[in-house]
Amino acid sequence: MEYRKIGNSDLALSVITFGAWAAGGWMWGSTDRNDAIKAIKASYDLGVTSIDTAPIYGQGDSEEIVGDAIKGISRDKLQLVTKFGMRWDLARGDFGFKSKNNEGKEIDIYKYAGKESVIYECEQSLKRLGTDYIDLYQIHWPDTTTPISETFEAVSRLIEQGKVRYAGVCNYDVAQLKEADQTLEIISNQIPFSMVNRDVEEEIVPYCIEKNKSVLAYSPMERGLLTGKMTAGYKFEEGDHRQGNKFFSPESIEKTNAFLAKIKPLADEKNATLSQLVLRWTVERPGITIALAGARNEKQAVQNAAAINVKLSAGEIQLINTELARAGF
Repeated sequence: MEYRKIGNSDLALSVITFGAWAAGGWMWGSTDRNDAIKAIKASYDLGVTSIDTAPIYGQGDSEEIVGDAIKGISRDKLQLVTKFGMRWDLARGDFGFKSKNNEGKEIDIYKYAGKESVIYECEQSLKRLGTDYIDLYQIHWPDTTTPISETFEAVSRLIEQGKVRYAGVCNYDVAQLKEADQTLEIISNQIPFSMVNRDVEEEIVPYCIEKNKSVLAYSPMERGLLTGKMTAGYKFEEGDHRQGNKFFSPESIEKTNAFLAKIKPLADEKNATLSQLVLRWTVERPGITIALAGARNEKQAVQNAAAINVKLSAGEIQLINTELARAGF
């Protein structure tokens, strides 16, 4: 595995970081707890020492699964990355959306990052994860009802108390990053990025490069679209958030698969899967520090971790970029 320093900090994360959203089941059409635990352990055995989760993933389930999976592993050999600012148990802040929990009960999701809420959420996350500190603590989505300074004053206090090591953000634009930095140094921004979804390269990634802030790319496989295993008539399980998503329209799947067919010979030449080729390309992209790769079972986890063994020359990266442009991505 390869490891990269995050921002100006001394925190290093595994370049392939385990993304534990799907492990929590919520919005992915259920999960198998034992499979998820095995996936995390298999990743760790291959050097994936960093795990990204959030309280909202399964309304605590994902963090508890991570906590179970890491029992017995020396804490200083792990980097735990989690989030705050999405409440399903408190109707405050920006209303996000309606959803259903893993039991099928309707819940309302709010984006809220008031001071007392941040402190409370941290305590809950520490309990679920079974640890006494979080390596990187990130606001999950902007909350327009709370001053950014108030939110990060709370994170500052958690850092002073030793409960958090570093502060990050997710889904922040440049103006929000600048404002947050006035209260506390932000070392990273977790944002959506994939071969077919590169809007963040216009402003956010160049700003992060300039200010030495790391980019943690989430959904680098575009939630399974870039595996080459999706077909135009793919049927999603009940509760799967991908149903109705623009990337999963029959036209989008066909267009993406036509592009993937063009780069498959390169994957074959490298004795790699398409997923592994896509992940390696992602972490070679300027400004992209870490790729978050989700897995729901051991096989997927092992495959994701092995992506780091794929080596790409400048010419091969250019070949992929040329095919992307030809495909209209």
